[in-house]
Amino acid sequence: MDASYIKPFVASIQNVFATMMQLPVSLGTPHLKTKPGASSDVTGIIGLSGDVIGTVALAFSEATASRVVALFGGQQLATDNPDFADAIGELVNMVCGGAKAMFTNKRVSISCPSVVLGAGHLVATPQDTPCVVIPCTSDCGDFAIEVAIREAAVPTKPVAAAAAQA
Repeated sequence: MDASYIKPFVASIQNVFATMMQLPVSLGTPHLKTKPGASSDVTGIIGLSGDVIGTVALAFSEATASRVVALFGGQQLATDNPDFADAIGELVNMVCGGAKAMFTNKRVSISCPSVVLGAGHLVATPQDTPCVVIPCTSDCGDFAIEVAIREAAVPTKPVAAAAAQA
């Protein structure tokens, strides 16, 4: 995976958490996810398509997710409250949207977020797409951003060329 695909997510996670919650995020050493395994209790997932394809996930323990959602939404919410999942989905949406804006000369679209709740669930990625795990630490607890994207087989038209044709 091209390292330039990871940098926008690093910048965006720090920006979103600092801006929306005044919550600084420290980053650990990124590493490849080498085997599928339970990594979280609450995961927000977004798909990417266009010149790069794949998924991005924010993975939290239930305790960390609850603290982050309370800070983000201004109130404590139970995990079975629909607003809890909406808050996690909105966070992953903002992180991916911020990262998407940093992909220069690439056409990238993001899907609507999905949120998976449940202790120790597995988030699998395609075998042909490496997944980089970026450990994150905050005052609310530890979490991770998992970036599993790769170059699309057939790139779409460059952004400038597509705009000129429109």
